[in-house]
Amino acid sequence: MTTATTTTTTGHHGFGATLGRLLDHRGLGAGDTAGRAGVTEDEFRAVLSGETPGDALLRRLGPALGFHAVDLFVLAGQPVPDDLAPLDAEAASSVTSMVTDTARLPEAQRKEVLDLARALPQEERRAAFAPKLHAPLVDAPGGWVVRMFLHRNLDWRGIAHALAYVTPTYLSPPTYGVIGAGGKELTPHLVTDCAAVLGIDALELAVMTGVVLDRPPTPPSPEARDTAALVWEARRLSAGQVHHLSEAARMLREDHQDGER
Repeated sequence: MTTATTTTTTGHHGFGATLGRLLDHRGLGAGDTAGRAGVTEDEFRAVLSGETPGDALLRRLGPALGFHAVDLFVLAGQPVPDDLAPLDAEAASSVTSMVTDTARLPEAQRKEVLDLARALPQEERRAAFAPKLHAPLVDAPGGWVVRMFLHRNLDWRGIAHALAYVTPTYLSPPTYGVIGAGGKELTPHLVTDCAAVLGIDALELAVMTGVVLDRPPTPPSPEARDTAALVWEARRLSAGQVHHLSEAARMLREDHQDGER
């Protein structure tokens, strides 16, 4: 069973072109990449030429390229399989509060929240992942980036809060809906800050989305790196577990504030 996110097409040149830009950026050949992924060179070149990639190839390409496989499914415009999707779409509201409280903690306590997330057991999936959408997503760079966030349980509000707390970007939640719907283009600045929270190299996200950076990207802050790791880890948790993490982060923040008085 797979999950689907509503998309519309606006001139997407295909996953092969996106993948080709990444290989050119890295200086990788098709043969070497195919070998790393454990697929034939002919199969890989067919995808570069525009053939729709299959589930197995996308799963293999993820670790071969150092990407989360779910992000390659998004870039390919393919439904994300249930086993790669977040466990519980109802966790989104708690993910937002967890991020905002954890981001304001000192490094040691941010690590404490991340360690707690990693220690929580995996619960059984009760339903297919179906994030709430207020508008369709285009199969184009803006839609890809927003869909990547949705598959980290960050909705418009979550994206806005996460970026506002750990990057210089401050945009309203509905603005990310406009971006996802193709009504507003990704800027170099926004690509860099989105990459930080997604845990993706900013230059590579720019290359894949076709956005030309006007200057070398600033390295993500420690808070942004920790946020990316925490959000990714929380994908496998239920709404109740993420709420528990959010409460733990809030208590740590309150204790930290009391200690500073």
